[in-house]
Amino acid sequence: MEKLRLDKYLWAIRVFKTRGQAAEACEKGKVRMEGDALKAAKTVRIGDMYDIKSETRRWVVKVTGLLEKRVQFSEAVKFYEDLTPVEEKERLAFQ
Repeated sequence: MEKLRLDKYLWAIRVFKTRGQAAEACEKGKVRMEGDALKAAKTVRIGDMYDIKSETRRWVVKVTGLLEKRVQFSEAVKFYEDLTPVEEKERLAFQ
């Protein structure tokens, strides 16, 4: 696969339930790389790191593989490394 859109990748790794939600998050500036807001059409590359704010949590993910189609969660986690800060994970545990 040569090119993969950011919104499609975020949907495939199950950060968002729909591709439309992923695209909307990009439009609203909730997906960033190195502090810069990204567009839904940005090409994803292995090694990219994204700071993502979804409705329920904040994610920091590093791309470890490209995934074009949505798969089960147990498979999807093989395509990114979750670098979310410990404080955020602890906050989620208390909800």
